[in-house]
Amino acid sequence: MFRTATAALLLSTALATPAIAQEAKPTADFTAPVQRFGRISFDARSLMIDGKRQIIWSGEFHAFRLPSPDLWRDILQKMKASGFNTVAVYFDWGFHSPKRGVYDFSGIRDLDLLLDMAKEEGLYVITRAGPYVNAELTRGGFPGWLVNQRSRARTDDPDYLAAVDEWLTEINRIIARHQINDGRGTVILHQIENELALTTPAQRRYMDHLYAKARGDGITVPIFHNDQGRNGYWVPKSSKVARTVEGPVDLYAFDAYPGGTCTVQGRPTRGSAAPDWGFYGMGGAKGGASASPATPGFAAEFGGGWFDYWGSNGGYECNAIQRGKRFQRVFYGTNLANGISLQSFYMSYGGTSWGWLPAPVVFTSYDYGAAISEPRALRPKAQELKQLGALIAAVPDLAGMIPAGGVEISSPNIQAYHNKSPETDARFLLVTHKPSNGQSDDDFTITANLPDGRYTLPMQLSGFDAKWLVAGVNLGGQRLVYSTSELQTALRIDDGDVMLLYGRTGEPGETLLRYASAPAVTVIEGSVTHSFDATRGDLKLGYAHKGLARVRITGGGRPPLTLLIGDEEEGTRFWRQETAAGPVLQHGPALVRSARATGSTLALAGDTAGETSLEIWAPNTLRTVTWNGAAIATTRSASGSRVANRALPGPADFALPMLANWRMAHGSPEAAPDFDDSGWQAIDNRANASTVRPPDGQPNMGMDAYGFHEGDVWYRGRFSGSAEARRLSLHYGAGGAGMLQLWLDGKFIGQHELAGGLPRPITTGTVSFDLPPEARAPGEHVLSVMVRNNGHNWDLDADDFHKETRGLVSASLEAPGGRSFGIPIAWKIQGRAGGEDITDPVRGVPNNGGLAGERLGWHLPGFDDRSWIAAAVPAQQAKPGTSWYRTNFTLNVPKGQDATIAVQFGDPNTPRSPVAYRALIFVNGWHMGQFVANIGPQRTFPIPEGILNHRGANMIALAVTADGAPGNALEEVRLVTLHNVKGGVPVRMVAAPRTPAELKPSSTPSQ
Repeated sequence: MFRTATAALLLSTALATPAIAQEAKPTADFTAPVQRFGRISFDARSLMIDGKRQIIWSGEFHAFRLPSPDLWRDILQKMKASGFNTVAVYFDWGFHSPKRGVYDFSGIRDLDLLLDMAKEEGLYVITRAGPYVNAELTRGGFPGWLVNQRSRARTDDPDYLAAVDEWLTEINRIIARHQINDGRGTVILHQIENELALTTPAQRRYMDHLYAKARGDGITVPIFHNDQGRNGYWVPKSSKVARTVEGPVDLYAFDAYPGGTCTVQGRPTRGSAAPDWGFYGMGGAKGGASASPATPGFAAEFGGGWFDYWGSNGGYECNAIQRGKRFQRVFYGTNLANGISLQSFYMSYGGTSWGWLPAPVVFTSYDYGAAISEPRALRPKAQELKQLGALIAAVPDLAGMIPAGGVEISSPNIQAYHNKSPETDARFLLVTHKPSNGQSDDDFTITANLPDGRYTLPMQLSGFDAKWLVAGVNLGGQRLVYSTSELQTALRIDDGDVMLLYGRTGEPGETLLRYASAPAVTVIEGSVTHSFDATRGDLKLGYAHKGLARVRITGGGRPPLTLLIGDEEEGTRFWRQETAAGPVLQHGPALVRSARATGSTLALAGDTAGETSLEIWAPNTLRTVTWNGAAIATTRSASGSRVANRALPGPADFALPMLANWRMAHGSPEAAPDFDDSGWQAIDNRANASTVRPPDGQPNMGMDAYGFHEGDVWYRGRFSGSAEARRLSLHYGAGGAGMLQLWLDGKFIGQHELAGGLPRPITTGTVSFDLPPEARAPGEHVLSVMVRNNGHNWDLDADDFHKETRGLVSASLEAPGGRSFGIPIAWKIQGRAGGEDITDPVRGVPNNGGLAGERLGWHLPGFDDRSWIAAAVPAQQAKPGTSWYRTNFTLNVPKGQDATIAVQFGDPNTPRSPVAYRALIFVNGWHMGQFVANIGPQRTFPIPEGILNHRGANMIALAVTADGAPGNALEEVRLVTLHNVKGGVPVRMVAAPRTPAELKPSSTPSQ
């Protein structure tokens, strides 16, 4: 079924000189022995669990970016439903340790709870404990207190290793009790460091220490390191590949983020082609998986999206397309064909870098363009992942495949990878364009010697795409000779089989099934032709993919088969689960989270985005069905399924309240000349570990040295007036889009902002302010400086970049002509109350900043703001400095619905505003993000349920910082609904202090 006569003529010409499939290189050692680590083992072909070969199909999820533990289950259930069999998790050292020797694994930091949930939801776990993780986190996951350590990080320096051992002792004992080897959990692999690109002897000794520490702490599963790119760094001893760097690891793993760009039309442009980093690649140290021929190919991070940065145009939706549908088929399929049988996609759910979690490079949202969006909605790419993951689950023969060769292709525009299982001879054919980033429409054939004979498969490939085909496989009681459709799933139910195939809408498909004799074929629905070749025993089915066709096949020496043939969209409406009674398949709802068989009842749980049908294929022993606890009456169909007599209801609409009745108070008391700073710390000459030092003779002014690591910090300096005091020059560090404000004797002098709009932003700045005549008057004068620290740098290159100064580096008064003069300034510093003894340990490190309003509890829901003045929002004018706005509102989301509600500023379609101000967003006391109007791009801030009370009272507080210029004031603020379905998981409010009196008594807020 070719498109045109011309295409057929071109095809016949091409057949005279057929192209040959991709040729494998000797990049894997299939004779390498099996290595065993308890229940986990591996060879060059795949990981094995209890001796069974597995493809590890994993996605990354960071629980610390979703501070509502009940919603962790929501994400894990969606990952499982989206085809993943494994979840990879980073642990953020700094998230758990506000102070040296202090560690907290309670509440939103309960990792036992997280790992238990993963097991309950049927997911294997890859743990990534650091010490360094990067992850676009402030300091790359190092704790704030580590910044003051003068020893070089990520080396074998004894002081650094002593700090590391503190953390590893805590985290390793949690991981150890959740290993699959110990029976309690499902941890199968463990990472000891991340992207350590330096390979000096000091780093080797450091890696040796981390490996020995993990083993000494009881971690028995295989250990790996994630190479930053494909360098061949830290490979196991078995590698023997030239120019690799040996390390104390059991598996070699690498990361990769290939991609391109996207267009406003919603299609990826011609980006990079999918590389061969394994069986079909160039080999050698930089050939990806070939750097370790005796271990299976392992992409510990492969691009499931990309982060966005301050001042961009808002690229997460673009990222979701760029590394979304079709990209996943092409790139992840090429990896699989290349023997990369362990793949983890970073991210599967990105979430929110709330509070002071973000590194300077990123703003609050860490959506990442992931399969599950920040508001927890399944993107179209998640549906495609589900289809690919379902194939992997349905055909265990795919695990451990090796190159097969022997394929002829009729078109030079097409390439095919042909692999086989040495045990069963089952085949996997990945078909893409040549190069794979091609976007033409091609008709062609593939001819190959398959397990059941030599066959020619007629195919189409339209636009940027790839097809994952299987042949010569046994599926239940059926024999699939080949299909030009893609297999989504196959399941044995009672004494028969159900098989689901799908393809692109309108494209032709052909499927061959093998029988001993002619079976009876009944087309229940759709247009499907069929013929039987008695010589070979082949039943050939022909069709076009449109809607959902249903065919019933009986006899022929095999169990009855219900064959479902859908177009791609119909395929995404199917969900499969395993139950105690056997596998079940559903069709219709937006999400089926789980299926439980208890006695004769099948209990389904899931979400509906609108009124929808429900159809179920399940064992006959399951006679009754419930959906989210409600009984569902069903009727048996001709397809052997049960169809709900009534449509499942969708979510009800609900109204959101207007944010009104705002109250306001000015929140920069530190700027007043008579402010009492007697309790502040004096700036002195204490030790300085920063990579940025002040000029000779100046003290250490960096905020970290005084115990302040997150958020805003204030300085007050006193000097004697002089006729020469014309300018003040300040050198400061504040991270990407950070800023500084200056007052003299309570008079606002000006502010300075660091630039956004760069993938790696400028993180320090120097600014000089002209001083008013008052500075030259005799007597004492007071300088007040506020610095907003938007995160410490990461330490990706192991160069101590995370130790760059935050706060002031230096300050000097200047005379006319810019020359310095000798009048000293006596400085004091104030950050958050208590410094490293944080006042709010429940919300934790990211929620403890240095504004006066935070120290006084103005962000807390129980604070009494009746003395504040009534204020209009949008505001017409703002005083220089920080002003606090508060209001209360009540939500009434219908019970049984899962919604994501967000706070939105101004025009959501304008990434950068013509007015300049910024706001810290506190919801019920939780610091849920920072909005910077003139830098952007984020204007909409999702607030997870559990932080937000969906059925009760809530409070929002905004700490708005501006320069006082006309128009630079708070814009309209509203609530918007980003996601609304009927279903979800039960969510409790996260208990936390409501009033200043409930904060940690040892850290009483001070003014």
